[in-house]
Amino acid sequence: MRRNAGSEFIYQLFALLIAVIIVHSLYVAWVRPNADAILQEQLDRQAAGEAYVVQRSLYVVMRDYEQEACFVLMLWAVAIMGYKTQRSLRERKMLDMPLLRVREGSNILPQDTVEFARPLQALPDNQQGLLIPRAMLTALQRFQSTGNVADASSAVKDICDTEAERLDSELSMVRYIAWAIPSIGFIGTVRGIGEALGQAHKAVEGDIAGVTVSLGVAFNSTFIALVISIIVMFFSHQLQLLQERQVLDSQGYCNDKLLRHLRAS
Repeated sequence: MRRNAGSEFIYQLFALLIAVIIVHSLYVAWVRPNADAILQEQLDRQAAGEAYVVQRSLYVVMRDYEQEACFVLMLWAVAIMGYKTQRSLRERKMLDMPLLRVREGSNILPQDTVEFARPLQALPDNQQGLLIPRAMLTALQRFQSTGNVADASSAVKDICDTEAERLDSELSMVRYIAWAIPSIGFIGTVRGIGEALGQAHKAVEGDIAGVTVSLGVAFNSTFIALVISIIVMFFSHQLQLLQERQVLDSQGYCNDKLLRHLRAS
């Protein structure tokens, strides 16, 4: 488990780095040049006194640094959730594997636990760390030492409860990102309003172009941040639902494939 935690931390660092490179490259090569061209065209037409209807462009809405940071965080959160989803799907594959070949109607006595534990111990390392093999092996060891079915059942429940708590705690980074995204949007709002107030004297003189651009920064950053936050929270809740179902199904698998066959004597 410690090795998995270390590899996941390295994965998250590389995922953040890749997200920064991808998003910044798109902004430098595509988003900001198009947005600047559109804004310049609008300023030129306004300076010429030409009557026109301002078209709301997605490039302009996305152009500022706050929106760029929000997209970086979104990609980072998606990468983290993708990693955890892959692990949950690996866990679910164990539900289709016959880990213990117990014939229907047969019983497992305390002296039989060593024999039934061997297939679990022979699994590859990447499978032994999954929930179902750990829960079953712990239950067999507890049943061997105590000869009590209730103790084995309690061992399975404790491991599943601990796993559920661990999965929930590991989503804290995703929750933090989902909180940070609208916060960054509000930072853009404060920055835009501050810039607009700093150019209020120009608006009094009739030049409202700078104020308009600054207010656009304020509202666009909040708009993008809230939309991205909704998307991240949706996938976060779907991942949490998948993990909760996986733990419950794993506990049911252990009850059906192992615990109901245990007999104290």
